[in-house]
Amino acid sequence: MENNNHVTLLDLGLIDYAEAWEYQKQLFDKTLNAKQKEMQAKNFLLFCEHMPVYTLGKNGKRQNLLVDDEWLKTNKVSFYQADRGGDITFHGPGQLVGYAIFNLDNLNISAKELIFDIETVLIRVIKHYGLHGERIEQAPGVWLDAGINGKERKIAAIGMRIHNKVSMHGFALNINTDLEYFTHINPCGFQDKGVTSLKQELNKEVDKEEVKKLLKKEFETIFEVEITEKNV
Repeated sequence: MENNNHVTLLDLGLIDYAEAWEYQKQLFDKTLNAKQKEMQAKNFLLFCEHMPVYTLGKNGKRQNLLVDDEWLKTNKVSFYQADRGGDITFHGPGQLVGYAIFNLDNLNISAKELIFDIETVLIRVIKHYGLHGERIEQAPGVWLDAGINGKERKIAAIGMRIHNKVSMHGFALNINTDLEYFTHINPCGFQDKGVTSLKQELNKEVDKEEVKKLLKKEFETIFEVEITEKNV
């Protein structure tokens, strides 16, 4: 039997949002069911990229999507009302999305600590590229120039669902993302804060495979887990 602090990492590659959501739900239900039966409840971390899509959190406001259905259809952008926390965000090629299906009892952490620790992982990853990430109270994610009016910009978003101390959904780190898509929403519900990417800040393309390796390393360090990569 695997240790409680073991995490299976699966790289789904470029995948439709709905397909990845369904896959997440299968793992979530499997983990939740095992936990309820007091069996070994495994932890999973999924990496992927999505085709262009806007997703709205369960308590988000539709008016933060600034375009209509016709625009979405013309520009081949999907839209989903998700069951995660947070407001509206964009996912697309060049952005690394991480979904954490974690049994928090396995990891001996609370829901609040889960969010904090994911933020810490992301802050440490972008520090590798010389960027100083920070938190903003009541605004989960990682920000640059936090607290400086007019300059605050988000480089990584976080939105989770946690039920019976099992999590799903996760984070989105902008690596080489086309930031134009964010101009058609109020990202995470904010009208006075910007969005950025590693490419935007460094003025060059960034190797996403290198970022994945850094993320894996930092997850192992911060969450004190052993991660094994497996093929889907």
